[in-house]
Amino acid sequence: ARHSITLSTSKMAGADGDDSLYPIAVLIDELRNEDVQLRLNSIKKLSTIALALGVERTRTELLPFLTDTIYDEDEVLLALAEQLGNFTMLVGGPEYVHCLLPPLESLATVEETVVRDKAVESLRKISQEHSPVDLEVHFEPLVKRLASGDWFTSRTSACGLFSVCYPRVSSTVKAEIRQHFRTLCSDDTPMVRRAAASKLGEFAKVLELDYVKSDIISLFTALASDEQDSVRLLAVEACVSIATLLPQEDLETLVMPTLRQAAEDKSWRVRYMVADKFSELQKAVGPEITKNDLVPAFQNLLKDCEAEVRAAAANKVKEFCENLPEDSREQIIMTHILPCVKELVSDTNQHVKSALASVIMGLSTILGKDNTVEHLLPLFLAQLKDECPEVRLNIISNLDCVNEVIGIRQLSQSLLPAIVELAEDAKWRVRLAIIEYMPLLAGQLGVEFFDEKLNTLCMAWLIDHVYAIREAATCNLMKLVEKFGAEWAQNTIVPKVLGMANDPNYLHRMTTLFCINALSEACGQDITTKQMLPVVLKMSNDQVANVRFNVAKSLQKIGPVLDSNALQSEVKPVLEKLATDTDMDVKYFAQEAISGKLVFPPPAAETSLYVRFYRSGKPDDHAVFLSSSTVLSLIAFVVHADVLL
Repeated sequence: ARHSITLSTSKMAGADGDDSLYPIAVLIDELRNEDVQLRLNSIKKLSTIALALGVERTRTELLPFLTDTIYDEDEVLLALAEQLGNFTMLVGGPEYVHCLLPPLESLATVEETVVRDKAVESLRKISQEHSPVDLEVHFEPLVKRLASGDWFTSRTSACGLFSVCYPRVSSTVKAEIRQHFRTLCSDDTPMVRRAAASKLGEFAKVLELDYVKSDIISLFTALASDEQDSVRLLAVEACVSIATLLPQEDLETLVMPTLRQAAEDKSWRVRYMVADKFSELQKAVGPEITKNDLVPAFQNLLKDCEAEVRAAAANKVKEFCENLPEDSREQIIMTHILPCVKELVSDTNQHVKSALASVIMGLSTILGKDNTVEHLLPLFLAQLKDECPEVRLNIISNLDCVNEVIGIRQLSQSLLPAIVELAEDAKWRVRLAIIEYMPLLAGQLGVEFFDEKLNTLCMAWLIDHVYAIREAATCNLMKLVEKFGAEWAQNTIVPKVLGMANDPNYLHRMTTLFCINALSEACGQDITTKQMLPVVLKMSNDQVANVRFNVAKSLQKIGPVLDSNALQSEVKPVLEKLATDTDMDVKYFAQEAISGKLVFPPPAAETSLYVRFYRSGKPDDHAVFLSSSTVLSLIAFVVHADVLL
């Protein structure tokens, strides 16, 4: 017979007249509801139900009920598996934690992988709360049952539990666990062997060294030669853990033959895994084996026929070179690695070139100034002109590495001309890409160098014939001001931007307004009020309606930055004038700014009443007419209270 929770809504809320228990009763009823969402919500509040029931009833009623309901929707089971991992104190503490094993064991056998993984995660968590005796009496038998289950789902779950119980059990039980793990490593089902391979390194870490040599190495060799490449690639991952456990003298005979085999595996996925883990393998095996075995293997991976493998290897170039023995590092790089890198710069696959570009600049700090200038700069230049935007971005993003080695002057002579050339490219998308990199470049080159070499370029973009370029150039200026400060903007940028207000081309005059919108907040109130506002107000008389309605929008945008006197005495009259304009669009945007989007302060005498109202908290009849939309603007005026009073 199915277990059931005997509490019901009527019993919990009616018998004692305690309405506070009614919500708990509803949650319990929802556990049995046909609606999946209601069951899910109730499961997520399972701890609340357990607290209401108490530890004894949770153990005797709630947990058996939950164990019987392991035939639900996957999302409900996933939530249940997660909740049970935090249930130790709700069942009475570590003494009774074994009561959580039956429902979690059932969850560890379901078909859905994410549910099984979450159940195993919770089992691993509560295993630490078992005493050594309880671990052997309750937890270890569970692992055995899962490991010998009929369905592959239970056997895959068992693989993740061996390592958490092995260190705390007796020698006899340890031998049984090792035997179960060996069995799973040679299981008929590939999914089980895959699960065993993924946990091989973790299991090896808790084993005694003798058993690592006698048991784990043979399992590692077998899994690395498995007929399924999905198993072999996971064995490569285990290789890192195993290599760190073995003495240096054993690595050559026990690990390296299998690793060499994996580096030349017929499946590109296995070779990819070797490339991806190469830096970790390099650290694990030490300098001597690196020089003799890993350098040739790395060369082959950089020349691999599959682009994915080359990209993974290219991504490790800098790290691999950094970890080479110092006494032979430069010679190995110049002789063995650099020729491969030169080939990858012109690779046919953009992902390979992009991966290389993200790390190649780091070689300059390893090779020094002379080698960088002679060998690396031509490669940087070639990548800076690459047709792929991501390659160019990765080079520009790491210019600071080269700058530290060869200095800004050398850098400007070699790479900057290429940047300027791209900035003036006939294709607007190329120009757009350079604009997006400019704040990053400016931060690396410094303000003085930027003003000397790139400032003119940035201003020229503001009058580009393509709108997307003008828009990006405006955003670029805002980022530059944030980087270099308001004082730099006042001396360098603002005068040039305001000068465009007199340009014969109305598109350029509109760009002035867009720039003011973007720069006002970064430049601050003083610069905005004294320098930018007069220009905006003057442009309200422009002959082109597009300019005039953008003036209204600009006043709306910069309004929060301006002081209250300027809003009242200068901005408001101009907007009222634009609100009577003959052009309907101008009229619309002006009226919108006046009516809701831009709130003007009341006269000074009234403002003092508002300030007193907010400071003292006393009711004031003069303030009750304020609408909710003006309350926010009032808060801003409090800042100016001392001046106004």
